[in-house]
Amino acid sequence: MRHRNVVSWTAMLVGYGQNGFSEEAIKIFSDMMLAQGLRPDSVTFIGVLSACSRAGLVERGYRYFESMSRDHGILPIHDHYTCMIDLLSRAGRIKEAQDFIHKMPFPPDAVGWATLLSSCRVHSNLEVGKWAAESLLDLEPTNPAGYILLSSIYAAKGKWNTVAQLRRGMREKGLRKDPGCSWIKFKNKLYIFSADDFSSPFYDQIYAELEKLNEKMIQMGYVPDASSVLHDVEELEKIKMLGHHSERLAIAFGLIFIPRHCPIRVVKNLRVCRDCHNATKYISKITQREILVRDAVRFHLFKDGACSCGDFW
Repeated sequence: MRHRNVVSWTAMLVGYGQNGFSEEAIKIFSDMMLAQGLRPDSVTFIGVLSACSRAGLVERGYRYFESMSRDHGILPIHDHYTCMIDLLSRAGRIKEAQDFIHKMPFPPDAVGWATLLSSCRVHSNLEVGKWAAESLLDLEPTNPAGYILLSSIYAAKGKWNTVAQLRRGMREKGLRKDPGCSWIKFKNKLYIFSADDFSSPFYDQIYAELEKLNEKMIQMGYVPDASSVLHDVEELEKIKMLGHHSERLAIAFGLIFIPRHCPIRVVKNLRVCRDCHNATKYISKITQREILVRDAVRFHLFKDGACSCGDFW
């Protein structure tokens, strides 16, 4: 570009951060400030804090957050505080995130509470999760996220009676969870899959492909993580349900129909579960294919048994 400004650098910074290149994003941030003498703005700091969050760079994120007002005269707003909540809680420092919230000049908005609650689900912190869920529901009583994320924490701890109560409360309020789905494009046509989907005319080939892959994955050491299944059913049934999640159906479709020299690109409307993330790493190694999954949080590029997110998302 002939003229590079804060907007162009920030766009690159965010792009690198979303795709798992946090160190490169931070280098762009430093080069923008030091080499070009440009002053970062409020949006730039959101980008660099997000990059730190996606890589677990907690101490560096703290330094950038503090330098905003100290060195650049930028007053943090809700978005910056939400980035810090995400940075701390995503790294498993849930208590530290709670203490950070108590010191904030204003309470978190709905996004901030949902961010904390989501991390409480990942790290199985029921105590702080309940606090975050209650705070989120006080702000947005018709937002199903509070019920869904909290019920998943209870489900992981086997408290199925409480899960049933939360689901009943959702029904009484007329709230519903968006069904998970994944889609893939082939020959200018979109193919959409939901979990345990038998509607595709190719379902027999897709399920046969998944069965074949599963056998090879187990031989390589894959162990299913049934904690992602939020239903009170037997362990074998949970494992079966995991194997038919929407992203796996879309990936199997891609393996069958998309030429080997092309990457497989899948989009999911929800966050990819821990087990599917692990399984896709195995699939990429077995098939020697590049698999790009764009979920509700970030891009995941699976290649030769590894993911661009470094298993931190």
